[in-house]
Amino acid sequence: MAISKKGTSVQQVEPDEKEPTSVAGLVLENRLGYALRRAQLAVFKHFNEAMQEYEIRPAQFSSLVVIEGYPGITQTNLAKILDIDPPRIVSLINNLEEKGLALRVRCKRDRRSHGIFLSKKGEALTEQLKELAEQSDIKATQTLSEIERRQLLSLLVKIYAADTIEE
Repeated sequence: MAISKKGTSVQQVEPDEKEPTSVAGLVLENRLGYALRRAQLAVFKHFNEAMQEYEIRPAQFSSLVVIEGYPGITQTNLAKILDIDPPRIVSLINNLEEKGLALRVRCKRDRRSHGIFLSKKGEALTEQLKELAEQSDIKATQTLSEIERRQLLSLLVKIYAADTIEE
């Protein structure tokens, strides 16, 4: 179906023999948000394939790496650093605990707060996962030279770092 140019009436039309396969020539082709989303889908596809054996999702991997870097981090601070809603971070940490990768330890100074630490299993797995993530990134960006890959990463960090400063 198509909308006629003369008004709002709808008329029956035959579909094109050749279905479109890209957004070439459309305004989306030049939209940063669209390009970022498509790139994210491609990167996550490779990431998910690499992590499939361990059943680790991107947010879980990011959490493991941050917890490794900041042992004892509170879930509130972890949520802020990763820009994840607090209710979602609780579920994420629960999942990591169920897998035996992380644990909550009550803070001595504030008994209401818990620090999050990696378990021994979590430490060992995080090391493996970081290598898999690196290989996944390389595979996802195989059409780029190493210089282009570093430049892309630098530009993306510049965009989100500026947004973080404004908040």
